[in-house]
Amino acid sequence: MVTLDADFHALLALSGALFPSVIRIRIEGMKGEQVASIIQRVEAAAMSDLVSGAAVTVTERRIALRRLPLSAK
Repeated sequence: MVTLDADFHALLALSGALFPSVIRIRIEGMKGEQVASIIQRVEAAAMSDLVSGAAVTVTERRIALRRLPLSAK
């Protein structure tokens, strides 16, 4: 799942879910080709984590990945 909405990561944390993996893009104003390029980069860098369950956040500066289930720290 790919989203611009922070609620999906919060719902994963609250529920203790192991799936689905969620990629949250925190960059506004992109066109479809740019979003597709980001998704391809994330898949190439983290496919095994995405298959196992992960919450990924993409900003202009970095890609952050946390394995599921998320815990409140």
